[in-house]
Amino acid sequence: MNAIVFSQHGGPEVLKYMEAPEPVIRPNEVLVRVKACALNHLDLWVRGGIPGVPIPLPHIPGSDVAGEIAQIGAEVSTVRVGQKVVLAPGVTCGKCAACIAGQDNRCRQFTNLGYMIDGGCAEFVRVPEVNCLPYPENLSWEEAASIPLVFQTAWHMLLTRAELQPGEDVLVLGAGSGVGSAAIQIAKFFGARVLATAGSDEKLQKAKELGADHLINHRTQKIREEVRRITGKRGVDVVFEHVGTATWDDSLASLAPSGRLITCGSTTGYDAKIDLRFLFSRQLSLLGSYMGTKSELHSVMRLVASGRLRPVVDRIFPLAEAAAAHEYLESSSQFGKVVLSV
Repeated sequence: MNAIVFSQHGGPEVLKYMEAPEPVIRPNEVLVRVKACALNHLDLWVRGGIPGVPIPLPHIPGSDVAGEIAQIGAEVSTVRVGQKVVLAPGVTCGKCAACIAGQDNRCRQFTNLGYMIDGGCAEFVRVPEVNCLPYPENLSWEEAASIPLVFQTAWHMLLTRAELQPGEDVLVLGAGSGVGSAAIQIAKFFGARVLATAGSDEKLQKAKELGADHLINHRTQKIREEVRRITGKRGVDVVFEHVGTATWDDSLASLAPSGRLITCGSTTGYDAKIDLRFLFSRQLSLLGSYMGTKSELHSVMRLVASGRLRPVVDRIFPLAEAAAAHEYLESSSQFGKVVLSV
């Protein structure tokens, strides 16, 4: 099969479009013919190398996949050959206490497609049967592939970890990212008022079209000052943080008393600091979040299928041009998802 493979860490130039062995499935797995694979910042980090994380080499990246089932294992009973599916990116043991409790993102063996195992930047990918989700027929392959990782992550952050309530104020950092564009929609769906930040007026206009109530251009405006102005000096109930050190101080300063900051990433750096006196005197909550559960993703897929949530596709590249797609994603020019068409 044709695939995007890298045998060493580095820039986009290490990505090679080449022949690779077709995956061999186990009895509880399926082989999926990939139609589209959306990119995430995880792909950039895996390609570049993550300190302390021994990514198996050579490696095929790609976590977000839509396609059709080409082959099923002997123990598979819930899907059939030829069926269109969207894949849940998280692969777990399925046997531990966390998995049995439906908290599979807490499984100690948790990994994503394209992280510690080969992913979907290829003509075929193998996954456990349980990772196959119903395909929303109202979407193209590229749109369907743009759903899983970012919507699952945003849903888990806002609802499960931050326990978002109707009528609360939410500050969404990086509205132009895939997870940011998902967060805006989820927060609005559950009745929150959304303040969104981005680095251009064009991106902010798109955020408004998704439902953002107030817009902050972080290149020309000070985030914390705008938040105080919009909220009458109160601050927001929830800060949706995934940028890292570049926005950390503003994120903390934007919280109302008893506010919650929920974070899932550190794109601009991880060495964040906080004055503990500020933390305890204002009774703030700092919450970490990692991916989400398959059950949460099933909820997302039902809302996508009914048109209540929608993936945002910025640009589509052919699989063979994965290096160019990585360069484009690294430029932060996109609003929404960058997708490879297979």
